Amino acid sequence: MRVIYASTEVYPALKTGGLADVNAALPQAMRAAGADVRLVLPAFPAIESAVTGLQPVIQLKAPIGGADVRVLRGKLAGVPAYLIEAGQLYARPGNPYVDEGGRDWPDNHLRFALLGWTAARFADGTIDGWRPDIVHGHDWHAGLAPAYLAARGGERPASVFTVHNLGYQGEFIAEKFRDLALPANFFSIHGLEFYGKVNFMKAGLHYADRITTVSPTYAAEIQTPEFGCGMDGLLRSRAGALTGILNGVDRAVWNPAADAALVARFSARNCRGKTRCKAGLRSELGLASGDGPLFGIVSRLTSQKGLDLVLEVLPDLVGHGGQLALLGTGDRELEARFLAAAAQSPGAVSVRIGYDEALAHRIIAGSDVILVPSRFEPCGLTQLYALAYGALPLVHRVGGLADTVCEASPENRESGNATGFVFSEASPNGLHKALNCAIALWNRPREWARVRRTGMEQDFSWAPAARQYLDLYRELRPLA
Repeated sequence: MRVIYASTEVYPALKTGGLADVNAALPQAMRAAGADVRLVLPAFPAIESAVTGLQPVIQLKAPIGGADVRVLRGKLAGVPAYLIEAGQLYARPGNPYVDEGGRDWPDNHLRFALLGWTAARFADGTIDGWRPDIVHGHDWHAGLAPAYLAARGGERPASVFTVHNLGYQGEFIAEKFRDLALPANFFSIHGLEFYGKVNFMKAGLHYADRITTVSPTYAAEIQTPEFGCGMDGLLRSRAGALTGILNGVDRAVWNPAADAALVARFSARNCRGKTRCKAGLRSELGLASGDGPLFGIVSRLTSQKGLDLVLEVLPDLVGHGGQLALLGTGDRELEARFLAAAAQSPGAVSVRIGYDEALAHRIIAGSDVILVPSRFEPCGLTQLYALAYGALPLVHRVGGLADTVCEASPENRESGNATGFVFSEASPNGLHKALNCAIALWNRPREWARVRRTGMEQDFSWAPAARQYLDLYRELRPLA
């Protein structure tokens, strides 16, 4: 089974969110299952510097922006990777999507159309003499890959498109369509057109042979007006082609028994090291010592993540003897409000604006509870990392959070299934009730330890996801 993955991020080369973690771990799991999975990525500086053994394989004249494209081949963490070298589009420092002021690059439609076009060019076998059975695009940046394949007509690889977050769609003014080198009839309601604009996400949803998303619950949710971001009608019409496959955890990266970022190692059977991690984190962040629970947040600071709800309940959290350690960046107003809360409660609240991978590991290892109160969450990886590191997740019952965290109710604790705290109402009141449940359980140390161990023993490896993707690819192979 030959599969090309088209994406924009791979950990540790370049990461702005969970997409990078998926694209680092899933290809490894697929290759371990016997598939010939390769990556195609823009040659962003951070990615190009991380790929080893780069060799040119072909020079292409792309019909997009008059780009002269050189495709290079190397390896990224042992996975074959093709880089699309087009300096005028990709040779920019920092974030791959926005400039230093946080504004979208004005030529993003060209930059990511080229990714889709190049992925589709593998169909003719001229790139490295290798032709995939499946072209698999990840999120809106690769949404045009299925469209370019459809435009080819005739014999072609099958296409799969994975929605990692439907809220980000890659939308551009209608005039940009002429730059994409697609047939004129592709700009229609049965194509890329969405309320008079070009929409890369819609292209993937409409033209892909199969659609996947990153949890079963999210696959159902996005077919509703509440979570469908305007695409629910299209997704309902394609329900037979839509599958939810739960993300996993790369235990080579997220393993408290072997994590070099931690001051002490620990496991489900021996959690003494977690106590040292908590003490070390408090010292590092300037938090006071004490007997209360430490709550952690590692997140983008956006409305989606529900962190404004945390600000509403923060006085009660601190009043109950709890502490908060936050690492994240995003909405400027949220950043300012959390910094103000830290200034108001020194020793109880610590806020670090930015992103630091090693600190993220230490916060998750040192926290007793990880807060993930997202208004919507396609899968979420933070709660999976929290479970592995003995931090009980406190989550809103949506998407992958609903699929992965079992409420610590008396019944679930009795049956040995409880792993965290879950609330259903996305409001300060809903979060407050879950917070009270966490505080109540914290005051029953033996029961807390039992729930923590249950969480740490959960298996969220990538192997089950790899098997499900292989099954899906086998269904499509006759199209290839």
